[in-house]
Amino acid sequence: MSGSNLSLIGISLVLWVCWSLLFTRADSQVTHPDEVKALRAIKKSLVDTNGNLSNWRRGDPCMSNWTGVLCYNETNTDGYLHVRELQLLDMNLSGNLSPELGRLYYMKILDVMWNAISGTIPKEIGNVKTLELLLLNGNKLTGSLPEELGYLPILNRIQIDQNHISGPLPVSFANLNKTEHFHMNNNSISGQIPPELSKLPKLLHLLLDNNNLSGYLPPELAQIPNLRILQLDNNNFEGSQIPDSYGNMSRLLKLSLRNCSLQGPVPNLGNIPNLTYIDLSLNQLSGSIPSDKLSDNMTTIDLSYNNLNGTIPSNFSSLPHLQKVSLENNSLSGSVPSIIWQNRTFNATETLILDLRNNKLLNISGTLVVPQNVTVSLQGNPFCSISIIIKFCGPYNGDVGGTVQLANNTDCPPLACPPPYEYAMPYPTCFCALPLLVGYRLKSPGFRDFRSYVDKFEWYITFGLKLNRSQLHLNTFTLEAGPRVRMYLRIFPIYVDNSSSHLFNKTEVLRLRSMFTGWLIPDNDLFGPYELLNFTLLADYREFIPPSSSSGISKGALAGIILGVIAGAVTISAFVSLVILRLHMKKHHRASSKRSLLSKISVKIDGVKEFNFEELTLATKNFNNSSLVGQGGYGKVYKGTLADGTAVAIKRAQEGSLQGKKEFLTEIELLSRLHHRNLVSLLGYCGEDGEQMLVYEFMPNGTLRDHLSGKCKEPLSFAMRLRVALGSAKGILYLHAEADPPIFHRDIKASNILLDYKFIAKVADFGLSRLAPVPDFEGTLPAHVSTVVKGTPGYLDPEYFLTHKLTDKSDVYSLGVVFLELLTGMQPISHGKNIVREVNLAYRSGMIFNVIDDRMGSYPSECVEKFLNLALKCCQEETDARPSMAEVVRELENIRLMMPESDSIIRDSLVTDSEKDSSTPSSTSAMKYPYVSADVSGSELVSGVVPYIHPR
Repeated sequence: MSGSNLSLIGISLVLWVCWSLLFTRADSQVTHPDEVKALRAIKKSLVDTNGNLSNWRRGDPCMSNWTGVLCYNETNTDGYLHVRELQLLDMNLSGNLSPELGRLYYMKILDVMWNAISGTIPKEIGNVKTLELLLLNGNKLTGSLPEELGYLPILNRIQIDQNHISGPLPVSFANLNKTEHFHMNNNSISGQIPPELSKLPKLLHLLLDNNNLSGYLPPELAQIPNLRILQLDNNNFEGSQIPDSYGNMSRLLKLSLRNCSLQGPVPNLGNIPNLTYIDLSLNQLSGSIPSDKLSDNMTTIDLSYNNLNGTIPSNFSSLPHLQKVSLENNSLSGSVPSIIWQNRTFNATETLILDLRNNKLLNISGTLVVPQNVTVSLQGNPFCSISIIIKFCGPYNGDVGGTVQLANNTDCPPLACPPPYEYAMPYPTCFCALPLLVGYRLKSPGFRDFRSYVDKFEWYITFGLKLNRSQLHLNTFTLEAGPRVRMYLRIFPIYVDNSSSHLFNKTEVLRLRSMFTGWLIPDNDLFGPYELLNFTLLADYREFIPPSSSSGISKGALAGIILGVIAGAVTISAFVSLVILRLHMKKHHRASSKRSLLSKISVKIDGVKEFNFEELTLATKNFNNSSLVGQGGYGKVYKGTLADGTAVAIKRAQEGSLQGKKEFLTEIELLSRLHHRNLVSLLGYCGEDGEQMLVYEFMPNGTLRDHLSGKCKEPLSFAMRLRVALGSAKGILYLHAEADPPIFHRDIKASNILLDYKFIAKVADFGLSRLAPVPDFEGTLPAHVSTVVKGTPGYLDPEYFLTHKLTDKSDVYSLGVVFLELLTGMQPISHGKNIVREVNLAYRSGMIFNVIDDRMGSYPSECVEKFLNLALKCCQEETDARPSMAEVVRELENIRLMMPESDSIIRDSLVTDSEKDSSTPSSTSAMKYPYVSADVSGSELVSGVVPYIHPR
């Protein structure tokens, strides 16, 4: 760089500094100086890629309309204006939240939703005693929840969902006497739910699903007087039962405890007068279904994938709003009572689905005539083997999913409106108008199918916004995992005779915006809590909320100041040039190499912690071989210790590795938003100096492959192998069914299943993963993803290999191979032999126990045979012949429940008390599984006695 260019840079820099100072002082200071200073610190800690906060460097915050800064209309007794709201919704911001937020002492709303902000939640926010809405959801925040947040006296709503928050729920949150909404789902919050939360008098919605919570379900939660929604899906309350007291929650509308490792009976919920939604699926609940009549408001009953027996109770009849009953994959017997649908009258949009697949149901009592709006599925029941009736035994197609197109109510002439204007609803006449676009999502509705509630929803939302019904257009909506309902609301101005411009005025735009951003639309029990995704201003509306504003200084004064500034700038430009030159030479090499990779990293994943090269070098003692714990085609894996003492695994790519930049970024992108106890946690990455390094939580017990190959001194017992299989399957089931959008792993193998210090299995390595197919424009969901074949030989789904069609059953096949490894200790391919072929040959010849791994020790033969049958089903060549991942999890749970009590003790000795499985059979079951030390032939496997086999 030449000296003349540096001089020009120096002059420009000085001019810029003076210009900034000029504008900063242009208006008289009316915002409190401490708050001005705090706002500048807040901006400094944020990365504003789109320049949305560019006007924060000049003028007065309250008088110059700083973007997102809303102030009180009058000065306080101290003579200053104060910040009332900080509204930074969906501005593509990254960086961190500054502790200076705690100096905005008069703030009521802090809204930074739907950005990519990382770092921790500052404890200083607890100093803002006026705070009513704390809205942090949809970011990349990490760390634990500060205790100080529990002392905000008038906080109404805390939303931290869809972040990476870890650690326990602070007991101090029991002090939030004014809080109505706890939305903390989709994080990594761990530990016990504090029973002290039962003291919260105003709490309406407790959403803690998709975390790492453990321990027991506190019975005390039933004492929360106004609780409407209790949603705890996808946590691990292993061995816990659903407290009977939950049947006494008189105000409860929704109870969702899906996939929580719960045991025991289904509680009696017939005493809850307005209950609309029950989901207790994917647990290990046993016994019969309570026979007490449920609330007339009931829309959804999901008890699928449990161990329930007995008959289907007739109390499911005469429920006028019932949409779906899911009882599949249980052991229900007897008849299907047709009165469930006989007494219903359906309108055009109402439907009823009875999913009763894979039970022991023999017949249908009463009429076989089913209304057009009713779907009854009985696949996998004895009924269908006796008399196949297509309408009951055909393929299941009951659930509506993806994007749903609603009927178009407009009947306007074909003349198009000039974009972005659109035809408004023809009341009283067709006219072109400019809508407001509002991204809106129902977070926890009290129903499965939105179609029959669209009309009620439109009336509800327009009434809440004080609009005419004709001003709202809702053309489509999308059903998402949860279930949640996402939509775009189009809000039009009302028709005015002889008006040349069909626009909202500024006052109305600001009113509507504040209704959404201030959560001023009244809650509705049926539709549950909502979240604002964005508030889009088109064309002429953008000037109402400008991204920047002028300082108001006169042109003459501006010209005089600039002339004076230029003279001073020339004098000091040489000095500035020298400083810039030295800095440039010092940082040039590192900056250029760093940009080469980091410039390719999307803003969406900036929230994952970025380590610098020096940090990871120090953590691994300069990548010393003594720290090396693994090596593969991608590169090497080192154990490291961070500055705070955290043990980590650092995967470092080598030059020419099999995993390129695309896979590197894919793994960061996917792992940054996945939260499950059976998936490895990504802590950060390093892309500096041309490096590709990923930093994970450290798994001290290595890979499953290590334990099966004999590298580890202590072999895994069958109980431990079964536990590893179940954990792996649960992790993959989360990817298929709970991740949003769902994910196909595409590289499941024993070396990608890691074991933590408790021997909990965690699926790793998402570099080859692909998002599952999404609905097309018409809402049709493709059955597969067409993709180039990638994966590891021996684990590849044969049908995927031949057709390039990747499905969820491709992962099922790969996991089936892992199951065979667990049973035999063999490698997938060794000396030209394929494990699937070899085990199938042994199975057909009746010599299956000859290939069982003799390092496994004694094992219960019936449990092993069931596990083997499941593994071979997973490895069927035809995709449709394989079970779903949910069916795999359920079968593994059933095998686990068959395990003898003595083996449970062996298994539990390897884990902590909190991890123990309390579902072991009673002492009488121990007599059912005698130990024998003889070979067992195939005929003895069906004798009803489960022998215990010792290896030869």
